[in-house]
Amino acid sequence: MAELPLDEVDRKILAELTRDGRQSVTAIAENVHISRAHAYSRIARLTENGVLTKFTALIDPIKAGLRSSAYVTLKVRQHSWRELKEKLRAIPEVHHIALVGGDFDVILLVRAEDNVDLRRVIFDQLQSMPGVLDTQTFLVFEDMDTR
Repeated sequence: MAELPLDEVDRKILAELTRDGRQSVTAIAENVHISRAHAYSRIARLTENGVLTKFTALIDPIKAGLRSSAYVTLKVRQHSWRELKEKLRAIPEVHHIALVGGDFDVILLVRAEDNVDLRRVIFDQLQSMPGVLDTQTFLVFEDMDTR
């Protein structure tokens, strides 16, 4: 699918939804200074064209009982990515997956109840996956939401 050209109105709508995804279309229209019908059609177009991929909630991991977080990097066997990514997506503690270039191939954000649970995910699940050659773990001491 081709990239959808975005204008200033589209960018303002995306900024509003990023700031507060629960606000009504009427509130978005007022904040962007367009009609409700125009806001509704723009949001529908952004959704249909895959610019808006899903609406979700941001959760404070500490308050949700996920007191231990780490970025885990993986070096993987060549040609194992397609199979591996589905296995990674099935692990509930894995909150973000990115295929990257550099000294490692994949970086994961892993959130767990505590260090014992984090250790279980890394040693028992990630390191034992076929196709994973090496892992490196970077503990997160403090999270900051930038939005």
